[in-house]
Amino acid sequence: MSKAIVLNANYENNGEIVLPASYEEINKHNLYLYVKSYLSSLRANTAAAKTRAQVSGGGKKPKAQKGSGAARWGSKRSPLFVGGGVVFGPTKRNYEQKVNKKQKALALKYALNAQANNGSLFVVDSLKLESGKTKDAVAVLNKLNKRDTLVVVDTIDEKTYLAFRNIKNCYVVEKQEVNAYLIAVYHSVLIEKSVLDLLTKEA
Repeated sequence: MSKAIVLNANYENNGEIVLPASYEEINKHNLYLYVKSYLSSLRANTAAAKTRAQVSGGGKKPKAQKGSGAARWGSKRSPLFVGGGVVFGPTKRNYEQKVNKKQKALALKYALNAQANNGSLFVVDSLKLESGKTKDAVAVLNKLNKRDTLVVVDTIDEKTYLAFRNIKNCYVVEKQEVNAYLIAVYHSVLIEKSVLDLLTKEA
């Protein structure tokens, strides 16, 4: 069974929390589907090109229908001309990929379990840095000894936000913002116990 590492007030190892055994049986394809859906929702969807019906100009026939010995030209808006419309160009489309609630819940469970299996899921009772100093936040992250960290708290207070905001290998989110993609993409997760209890209960 997967185990999350419990940290004390000094962010040192102080025990373990065992995740439910059912988490081991979840298919990783649920996480794949959720990540695919999440990334699709981030696409800008702004690529567009005008067709011959949308470009300006083309009111006058470029040349006579007959007599030149060349092809007939009906409009300068044709794709054959510079400044003409584009054939089958990009247009706005819907990139949304639906993932149902059960799959989202399974993806979250799988992501948490994967972090726990890697020894990268750290649980702390409360994460509040009253000093508001970045060096104190760096000291906390250094004790985890991981490349980058997702910090999940119940509510971000101003001092804690100031302490973490300039650290490039760290991202702080509140409980309502966390999702399976964020948990999976970081090399470690530092989470408050109340939030972990809520996530495992909801999932």
